[in-house]
Amino acid sequence: MLEIIVSELNEVQLADEFERVFREHSRLVYRTAYGITLSSEDAQDILQTIFMRLWRRELPPKVLKNPRAYLYRAAVNVSLDVVRSRNRRTFVSDTECLKIAASAVQPDDAEMHKLLYNAIAELHPATAHIVVLRYLHDYSDAEIAKMLGTARTTIAVRLFRARARLKKLIRASMEKQP
Repeated sequence: MLEIIVSELNEVQLADEFERVFREHSRLVYRTAYGITLSSEDAQDILQTIFMRLWRRELPPKVLKNPRAYLYRAAVNVSLDVVRSRNRRTFVSDTECLKIAASAVQPDDAEMHKLLYNAIAELHPATAHIVVLRYLHDYSDAEIAKMLGTARTTIAVRLFRARARLKKLIRASMEKQP
């Protein structure tokens, strides 16, 4: 009988802890997902996916230790997966866009954003995290280094290399467009 009561108390405490983590960090997860996908529907789905996975797993110790970092990383990973999956699908409504020659029309902001995030999705996940932290969330190199437990110079070098790689990927994507 005592074990049942203790078990029920643990479940209540776990539910309260889960609710606290959700209330404190759901906006961060949503903003991160929206910033990468540019879709409120996708961002909402990503938010729900992440927290449903956590609920099923009963909040791993990593989440309780540093929920902000864990959830941010999860949001970036799931968002990049969504961007990658979009690239694999061909939409019938996009066929008109394919008929327009790329050389005749310069990409608009939405197209450039799509090209950029498609390129970010091709980066190594750790590098993609650094790029998103720096340019989407405006963290300084020093703040990112502290967050990730590494040297500021390491972050600066990785950002430099990531920018060079992104330029190449975007150029290649623009050349592939008809």
